[in-house]
Amino acid sequence: MMAGDGTIIDPRDAVLGRARVTDTPELEAFYQDLAAHNAGAFWKRANAIEPWEPETRYRPTLWRYADMRAMCMRALDLVKPEEAGRRVVTLLNDSDAGRENVAVCGWLFSGMQAMRPGEITPAHKHTASAHRFIMEGKGAYTVVDGHHITLGANDYVLTPGGCWHDHGVVADGDVSIWQDGLDIPLMNSLETNFYAVYDQPTQTAAFPTDDLPRTFGGAALRPEGIAAWEKPYSPVMVYRWDATRDALWNLAKVSDGSPFDGHMLRYSNPLTGGWALQTMGAHMQMLKGGFRGKAHRHTGNVVYNVAGGRGYSIIGGARFDWETHDIFCVPAWVWHEHVNLDPDDEAFLFSFNDFPVMEALGVRIEEAYSDHGGHQPA
Repeated sequence: MMAGDGTIIDPRDAVLGRARVTDTPELEAFYQDLAAHNAGAFWKRANAIEPWEPETRYRPTLWRYADMRAMCMRALDLVKPEEAGRRVVTLLNDSDAGRENVAVCGWLFSGMQAMRPGEITPAHKHTASAHRFIMEGKGAYTVVDGHHITLGANDYVLTPGGCWHDHGVVADGDVSIWQDGLDIPLMNSLETNFYAVYDQPTQTAAFPTDDLPRTFGGAALRPEGIAAWEKPYSPVMVYRWDATRDALWNLAKVSDGSPFDGHMLRYSNPLTGGWALQTMGAHMQMLKGGFRGKAHRHTGNVVYNVAGGRGYSIIGGARFDWETHDIFCVPAWVWHEHVNLDPDDEAFLFSFNDFPVMEALGVRIEEAYSDHGGHQPA
């Protein structure tokens, strides 16, 4: 549709209730007077401020593990962890918004951290919650509020906001690499982020090693005779890869799974059934050999880490090929679908998201792609 001044407008903006004011010299003078009083005319920007549907400022972006691993190994040689505080290679979304907000996608921050045997990350805490996905290595551990937790490849571990935590690799371990995910952009947007440094380089463990996952990690089994867990996050703290993979295999024996995501499991708080953290959620999904998912989109941002296999995802009409430990993101309200290229073996995708925030605010919405048999043209 063409406006009176010749500009092209969305036909929907012509309906009653959408701004379609034609500027005049008198209005232009009025706008200048408003600006001088730190004010403005809402109708000038109303259609952009309140779009017909979500319009993300972020782009689908993929980080090759081979490339990012090499960057992490260079960081090992160039920077000491005790000097850097946290020797993290930050993943920045390929957009102005990503670089401005230091975000991997939307409200989410992500980076990759590598540590040599015997190294530590000094103890600290912050308002932002964190979780980590272990990509390779042996002998890594974390200490969270005095709880010493061992970590292995493809384990998912929590570092809830406000908890003292430090990380390290035992002296007889291997170089370890993991992906960090934090809600830093959200906390900074809310202007609620605090940061503090512990009075010692590391915490002294106050409990037996792996006490929390051994106490609360019994799937549907809930421990009796111990103090009630009153904290707002999952007490499991680490979700082991072997148990997660076996649970997916078992699910696949009795279920066809989702047409969009294959067989998918939520990392949940076993005491509530809800998300493991208050502001970020996480899943592990399995795509059977030859799986071709249908396209859908949703509010909320998702960051994927390929836990195993090879395939591709079509995101916003563009194809992104991936293999083990490549990382990619799907911004909010962007069509996406996943394909496993191996006809005989499964592919596994770990992912984390900001769905708990969307759900708490009542704005989590999902929609299936209806054209072309449910698949995007790419």
